[in-house]
Amino acid sequence: MIAQPDNSRLKTELIIAGMIAFFMLVVMPILNAQGIISNFTINLWGKYLSYALLAISVDLLWGYTGLLSLGQALFFTLGGYMHGMYLMRMIGDLGQYQQPIPDFLVFLGWTELPNFWKPFSSFPFAFGMVLLVPGIVAGIFGFFAFRSRIKGVYFSILTQALTYAAAIMFFRNNLLLGGNNGFTDFKFILGFDILSATTQRWLYIATGVTLLGVYALCRWLSKTKFGLVQRAIRDGENRVLFSGYAAADYKLFVFVLSAMIASVAGALYVPQVGIINPGEMVPAKSLEAVVWVAVGGRGTLVGPIIGAIFINVLKSWAARAFPDLWLFLLGGLFILVVIFLPGGLVSLPERLRPVWAKIRSWFPSRAVAVTAPADSDSNPTKLN
Repeated sequence: MIAQPDNSRLKTELIIAGMIAFFMLVVMPILNAQGIISNFTINLWGKYLSYALLAISVDLLWGYTGLLSLGQALFFTLGGYMHGMYLMRMIGDLGQYQQPIPDFLVFLGWTELPNFWKPFSSFPFAFGMVLLVPGIVAGIFGFFAFRSRIKGVYFSILTQALTYAAAIMFFRNNLLLGGNNGFTDFKFILGFDILSATTQRWLYIATGVTLLGVYALCRWLSKTKFGLVQRAIRDGENRVLFSGYAAADYKLFVFVLSAMIASVAGALYVPQVGIINPGEMVPAKSLEAVVWVAVGGRGTLVGPIIGAIFINVLKSWAARAFPDLWLFLLGGLFILVVIFLPGGLVSLPERLRPVWAKIRSWFPSRAVAVTAPADSDSNPTKLN
């Protein structure tokens, strides 16, 4: 029998998620519109929320299904490229060479747009590709991997190898996707100036709403029968197989779903950061996302959000204060969390509850009973 999640823990998680959502989706945009929060800050936090989406996709695999994928950065970058192709088409003839095709194609000697680029002038088509391309890649890879009963460290190594191979391919200029430089210098999105404060604010809100929707979807999924089987696969796949469930099909579905979530995160990341290149696809990026999940709290959904935001805020500070020590700080933080806080940051309230109860026991409350004299009618006398 699979144990249901602790209700007190779930209630704490929902409270934390609600507080984060209110602050991110209501407070910050209002403060930005009033000029209290700068456009740079709202843009930076949009990037953090995109990373939080990526962290949820990792947690859906690792925390809930027991599949440690080191290839989520691949799907994140694929989504960024699919959206980036649309944004590059919207530049028109406003590029450096003033030609109706992207500048890097002009540099490579092209005089007209390659055929596979042409449909990306349509935003609905590009959005469809954001979901379809990573979904197909994940579906094909997952089908062969899970049917072959590949799991554990071997699955992690294979996903890392897939990501590394894809990164090498995207670095090549003959792929006609920008080579080392990738895509940048975006001008418009859906007819709006992509660099304007209003557009960036709405992109930030769209990212926050998407994050909230994905969180709600994953939370609902975890409460269904599918979620129970999903966690059973994590805790004991052989028992699931002996119970008659097709574990490979469940894992394939989760793998494809997590790839699509990571891809949407990449698509939202690109217009806010203003660039996408193969550097986002290297295996180190996937490892970073794993650290976010571990620090925030694996298997909690809200934990990866906290972890992604916390670590990236810390990274932004460390990049200015201690640029040469960031990797040491990240590695040290990961080790400390694994040893002393295996449940991640999200488990702190639960861990601190006994400490708080012990502190309160040192100061017992002493109630003083005051008895009021009764009147002749035996009614209590009102005290002034």
